[in-house]
Amino acid sequence: MERLGSEGALAGMETREDLCMDIDPPFKENLATAEEWQKSLSKVVPAVVVLRTTACRAFDTESAGASYATGFVVDKSRGIILTNRHVVKPGPVVAEAMFVNREEIPVYPVYRDPVHDFGFFCYDPSAIQFLSYEEIPLAPEAACVGLEIRVVGNDSGEKVSILAGTLARLDRDAPHYKNSTLKRLDELQKWRRVVNMMKLKALDLLKFANLLEKAAELGFCGAAAVTVDGPAVAYQFSPHAASGTKGGSSGSPVIDWQGRAVALNAGSKTSSASAFFLPLERVVRALKFLQKGRDSSTNKWEAVSIPRGTLQATFLHKGFDETRRLGLRSETEQLVRHASPPEETGMLVVDSVVPYGPAHKHLEPGDVLVRLNGEVTTQFLTMENLLDDSVNHKVELQIERGGKPLTVDLMVQNLHSVTPDYFLEVSGAVIHPLSYQQARNFRFQCGLVYVAEQGYMLFRAGVPRHAIIKKFAGEDISKLEDLISVLSKLSRGARVPLEYISYKDRHRRKSALVTVDRHEWYAPPQIYTRNDNSGLWAVKPVLPLGSPLLSLREDLIEHDRTLNGVSSCSAGVTPVEQAQQCVFKESMDSVTSMETSCEQVDEGTHSVDESDAGTKKRRVEEGLSAESALLPDCSLHESADEDRLEDSGAGTETVPEDYQGAAAAAANASVAERVIEPTLVMLEVHVPSSCMIDGVHSQHFFGTGVIIYHSQSMGLVAVDKNTVAVSVSDVMLSFAAYPIEIPGEVIFLHPVHNLALVAYDPSALGAGASVVRAAELLPEPALRRGDSVCLVGLSRSLQATSRKSFVTNPCAALNIGSADCPRYRATNMGVIELDTDFGSTFSGVLTDELGRVQAIWGSFSTQLKYSCSSSEDHQFARGLPIYSISQILEKIISGADGPSLLINGMRRPMPLVRILEVELYPTLLSKARSFGLSDTWIQALVKKDPIRRQVLRVKGCLAGSKAQNLLEQGDMVLAINKEPVTCFRDIEDACQELDQCSDRNSNLMLTIFRQGREIDLLVGTDVRDGNGTTRVINWCGCIVQDPHSAVRALGFLPEEGHGVYVARWCHGSPVHRYGLYALQWIVEVNGKPTPDLDAFVAVTKEIEHGEFVRVKTIHLNGKPRVLTLKQDLHYWPTWELRFDPETAMWCRRTIKALECSTNR
Repeated sequence: MERLGSEGALAGMETREDLCMDIDPPFKENLATAEEWQKSLSKVVPAVVVLRTTACRAFDTESAGASYATGFVVDKSRGIILTNRHVVKPGPVVAEAMFVNREEIPVYPVYRDPVHDFGFFCYDPSAIQFLSYEEIPLAPEAACVGLEIRVVGNDSGEKVSILAGTLARLDRDAPHYKNSTLKRLDELQKWRRVVNMMKLKALDLLKFANLLEKAAELGFCGAAAVTVDGPAVAYQFSPHAASGTKGGSSGSPVIDWQGRAVALNAGSKTSSASAFFLPLERVVRALKFLQKGRDSSTNKWEAVSIPRGTLQATFLHKGFDETRRLGLRSETEQLVRHASPPEETGMLVVDSVVPYGPAHKHLEPGDVLVRLNGEVTTQFLTMENLLDDSVNHKVELQIERGGKPLTVDLMVQNLHSVTPDYFLEVSGAVIHPLSYQQARNFRFQCGLVYVAEQGYMLFRAGVPRHAIIKKFAGEDISKLEDLISVLSKLSRGARVPLEYISYKDRHRRKSALVTVDRHEWYAPPQIYTRNDNSGLWAVKPVLPLGSPLLSLREDLIEHDRTLNGVSSCSAGVTPVEQAQQCVFKESMDSVTSMETSCEQVDEGTHSVDESDAGTKKRRVEEGLSAESALLPDCSLHESADEDRLEDSGAGTETVPEDYQGAAAAAANASVAERVIEPTLVMLEVHVPSSCMIDGVHSQHFFGTGVIIYHSQSMGLVAVDKNTVAVSVSDVMLSFAAYPIEIPGEVIFLHPVHNLALVAYDPSALGAGASVVRAAELLPEPALRRGDSVCLVGLSRSLQATSRKSFVTNPCAALNIGSADCPRYRATNMGVIELDTDFGSTFSGVLTDELGRVQAIWGSFSTQLKYSCSSSEDHQFARGLPIYSISQILEKIISGADGPSLLINGMRRPMPLVRILEVELYPTLLSKARSFGLSDTWIQALVKKDPIRRQVLRVKGCLAGSKAQNLLEQGDMVLAINKEPVTCFRDIEDACQELDQCSDRNSNLMLTIFRQGREIDLLVGTDVRDGNGTTRVINWCGCIVQDPHSAVRALGFLPEEGHGVYVARWCHGSPVHRYGLYALQWIVEVNGKPTPDLDAFVAVTKEIEHGEFVRVKTIHLNGKPRVLTLKQDLHYWPTWELRFDPETAMWCRRTIKALECSTNR
């Protein structure tokens, strides 16, 4: 029933004419001169401030982000600033106010109206030491048609602008926001609109030089509208205004020539020069309550309760002509006209009713309000005053419905009781009771469990933003406490069903399978509660001690080898227990788990919609699927290596007959298809937003892998790095041979090749362990041009698909350029090309006719650049020779010399890879001759490789490598240790030989050709593990790490220090507010060098909450920069995420936080 704008009445208003807000007051001639305007503005401008706000979390109608806005002082002695509700924010906010003389002070929210677009900040008046200013008085009664006004505001803090206009209407309906899911205001009251000017013109600021000289950089801009464009029925905010990158005029005062505020600027129409202003009657009422609640002699604020009543029904003002069409009787119209002022032209009509609110089943759309508590009521102000004074009491409404008079008694509800002041944060998701604002938008009941931000766990399950959770883990969810109760019973890694509804498809429930975070990606669930005394949101853990989600890894838990699916559950357990035990239960095998949070660069990239061309994902084409499922003859092609292929069937359950005989049904399948099908795995990979490191470009990937090792204790799957890009990820494996989905862990990322290894626990397969098996690898002989191969892969329905093809190029060199955000790109690799294009997303293996794997058909990622500012991710598939996989596998099985890693409860040494950190590319010998290469070397290289006839040239050295200062761009690598080299594998073999030497020599003797001369150089090699990035730090909302190889491949590292690289930043964080973005190094903090992460942690630990920090950065382009930011440990504590090889888990540690807050 709320009218979101100017429904309020001034205290002491006694005449009916004063309450008539829908009728334009009579035109009053404006006789103010230019001098009077100048005098008035000289008093107003110092009281107008720039508000820099940071919404730290998504909440209700607002998303997390940073923005600029305007406010003005309305009570100097108490320190009260008036602005818009969408500036004050309904959720957690950190804000500062900048006065015209550049004095900046912190401000805190003390009130935001539940529905009207106004709110108040408070500040300490004694903090302003150098500016003389006066408060701006509020005069809502001065607004009239034809009144000349000025609007003072700021435009993103860029320039001063005082705009002129004229009030043209006072009965303008509230603008309709096209995107109802993100409505900030949704005002249903009459707004004031500034129109009817020949031209927008800034005042002559030269006459205010003395006053505004210091304000030139601060930025005040108006939002007055100017041309008559007719009555608009739809309105939409500029997206830039919503994000704070443009605009900034929200909250500007609309003043008359006497320096009084007659309205509050709230929105503008981008398609024409027009603006919408909020009347001040309700603002004056709220301000008086605030003033009574605080003595100006004290600096301590106490929460003030401002009575606000609601029937949860929305009314519109409609003319008598329309009310007659709705069935209004003639005698009723005559009664209303006689009881109303002569200017009255209509009545209040019910527009909508919120389900299960006080008016539900009592009022209906189209009902015409006649009397309220016995008084004829046609104005919003009258109605709202009565409702605000009748909270928790009944009111009598006399209405007409289709010409039939009715009387209903309704209980007036406290509007604040249906406005949430707390939320749950779990796995990065923000969940709270559905507010009245959104309940009216979505036509749902207030108080339902509403997803304001989906976070990671819900994103992984496909639950969208704005969803309403109805059921979780088999239990009905009607309020937030129900959800918390279920969470307290769940263990890490549990997979439980969730049911939800969406406002876009409200009549059907949808289901999803939610996987509770196994690793400590995010902090444990916590509750944020608004504290109006301090203006902050108090944070506290929500789960009781002893909850499974809070369990630490003090004891190794025994691996449950019997529960593999729903069918094995006993009937006596509760739904939650059943979900924990049986619904795709994650295998722990001597380890438990924990969690973490944050956000990424582009809010829009968190979507799982695979049709989104802006976020390319790895997927398998359905069009290549076969009609029948293929199951293998498990007796074929057993490896001679008994250790590699142990009898996985021993000690396991018997394979169901359906799966034993399924292969016979696939009579049309090739031999290779039948053999390979039980070795294929579909991988689904999710990357938490808190761990978007190493330049990974998406959170969701699909791809096909092949089992290369399968025993009773360990299974290994080989897959391309475009599917498994980083080790900080959750991997789920679906097997083609047996219908089961189990988790996997990334154990190896090849530092050069497009290859990743994922481990799984074979015991988690249950009966399927004897059906699933490893593929037989055939690294030799290498494929040659013209060889026939069979490409076998999986469709999304897990059906094996095979195609025959021929090799056209067995060693094609890749040339993938760097992406805008550096990420892994395949270099120094020879790949296999076929004569048939199988699409860019189909992956699998290349086999011979007997099903022996000769190569992996993997996916590669590149970025197509159309212009300096336009690019698109692109995928393509090529063959990866199997020899590199065989080498790594042999080292893992035989026992490598590298660091050990816990895999399925057993410690296994992992291999180290020796590489020459130089990017090379092949050049034809015919070109090399033109550069002056001698005939002797050309003949030697042709003899070495008579087919390719090429020489390798240096494209660049990785920054920080041992070869960086020795090799130069354009050098031709002729020989290593006096042996000619012509391809990338020759370089790899030479590095491998160093590992086999007893003297542990790490240098290669390279013969190079440089500028017409042959030179012998002793070049060092580097040793890399397959762990990838194992440490991440979140400070003030930026994610920092060691520079990964893709960054180092650019050839530049700052001399001042290069160990603190900003990989991502989070919306609503201090770095977002102050502009510390990604793709740069932090080299100094407060003048202290930060050469590595340890030094960075040591420096930042000394910085306290609320302190300003001076940060020196160097961008990827080498440009240095110094900026300042304020540390916020309340909402953004410093934390670290580190991989622990002892437990094979990602563990989270808080580095610095306030005692009253927990880490996000």
